[in-house]
Amino acid sequence: MTRAILDDHLLRDLLADDLCNELRSLLRTHEPATTNFYYLRLCKSVVSARGAALTGAWPEGRRRALARTLVELPDAIHVTPLRSLSFRMAELTESFRISNLGAEAVAASEALSAPLCVWSGDDGPGIRATQEAVAGTYITVQR
Repeated sequence: MTRAILDDHLLRDLLADDLCNELRSLLRTHEPATTNFYYLRLCKSVVSARGAALTGAWPEGRRRALARTLVELPDAIHVTPLRSLSFRMAELTESFRISNLGAEAVAASEALSAPLCVWSGDDGPGIRATQEAVAGTYITVQR
């Protein structure tokens, strides 16, 4: 089974067992993966919870439960080590107007031959354009 790179919103939904039909369907045919920066951004949202779009509106108990899952991230969720992606990320940021977070997502997608899946509300034109330029699959998921 191939993997699918999940952004922080979709990773949150998976870990909180709050899957929409589209994400549930995707995960029937793909194993979940994410990136170091998406994982970090979700962790930061749980820690700060200052109205952040990811978990800011969640009750404290729900954020704590997610925090426990993040600390003990299930082995079934693959995270490609940054070390193996860094050089490609440098190439991508040199060639495209893309952040380190975006470059890591595209590089991980390339390394795993996996689609890059993002929540439709966080559909970034820079990441999308870079993914398309390197002939990668880009999927937006409605929640």
